[in-house]
Amino acid sequence: MNFQLTEEQLMIQQAARDFARTECLPGVIERDENQKFPKEQVSKLADLGFMGMMVKPEYGGSGMDTISYVLAMEEISKVDASVSVCMSVNNSLVCYGLQEFCTEEQKQKYLVPLAQGKKDGELYIGAFLLSEPEAGSDATSQRTTAEDKGNHYILNGIKNWITNGSSASVYLVVAQTDAAKGSKGINAFIVEKNWPGVTVGAKENKMGIRGSDTHSISFQDVIVPKENRIGEDGFGFTFAMKTLAGGRIGIASQALGIASGAYELALNYSKQRKAFGKEIMHHQAIQFKLADMATEIEAARLLCLKAAWDKDEHNDYTISSSMAKVYASETAMWVTTEAVQIHGGYGYVKEFHVERLMRDAKITQIYEGTSEVQRIVIGRSILK
Repeated sequence: MNFQLTEEQLMIQQAARDFARTECLPGVIERDENQKFPKEQVSKLADLGFMGMMVKPEYGGSGMDTISYVLAMEEISKVDASVSVCMSVNNSLVCYGLQEFCTEEQKQKYLVPLAQGKKDGELYIGAFLLSEPEAGSDATSQRTTAEDKGNHYILNGIKNWITNGSSASVYLVVAQTDAAKGSKGINAFIVEKNWPGVTVGAKENKMGIRGSDTHSISFQDVIVPKENRIGEDGFGFTFAMKTLAGGRIGIASQALGIASGAYELALNYSKQRKAFGKEIMHHQAIQFKLADMATEIEAARLLCLKAAWDKDEHNDYTISSSMAKVYASETAMWVTTEAVQIHGGYGYVKEFHVERLMRDAKITQIYEGTSEVQRIVIGRSILK
């Protein structure tokens, strides 16, 4: 088993690290405070080729492997999870789904500009619309409907907690066409935000990742052409589950980055802060915290890289991505809490960053499958 990163992977990691420090760090506290979408940063990510990292070059992407994606996600998440979640959704949920399951015509029309992150010089990104007011973890309970009218569908319903909700140009929408068929009556559609009947709701006032634009999206008699359905009739639920498996690698990597960022801040602080006549890093209580933080982060990193390797090797990565997601997200929550503790009173104020990272960490235990859902997935696998 080879743990050595390739020269290309190391270059991508360094490029992402430099980008995070030079482009994301300035103004990150103000963006969080004011809930400002990081449009400039996301646009520059697109210029770097990071908004379609794993998309084939013939479709406008960078053609990188999933391990490179994990490395880049970690580095950017160390500094600004609001930027990295935009990157994760566009890569893992939108571009991946389009590349794997869409027709050539759909790829040319939508995947190419989405992978580039730009269209006609303007930001062009996507969003994934699955969750609803009464359908979160239970994705089969879709209330949004897509009525088949022959050559088109009529879409009605509301979707909640949508990342990139107001900034996206394209939505991948999961809806129920035939409730009698259960999960096999669900379809997925490509919907453009500017179509008549599509309405973006108010921005959610969130605890963390406050820079990302999270909105509800409503559909009122939206006409969706038949050619915008993804896959065969009834493929929507399978599409959503397969897409989310890859998305969990992205969120696991985000959680890993949040944990790593908090650990690095705590480590540096422990070398500067003095108590009882010496730097606090020399106190065993702090050393043990840092040792446990470093160990948990390394374990989470290995799980993320294993899931990415499985995906690149075309292995079934459903279980490895769930393991990475649940472990990395819970590591992020624990490490960020310890980082605040190491900072003492300074950890409770915004200028030292760790309180923001702690707030950002919590969502990684919830979105793209809660920790409880991940344990259900893992449990069902080991109990077969």
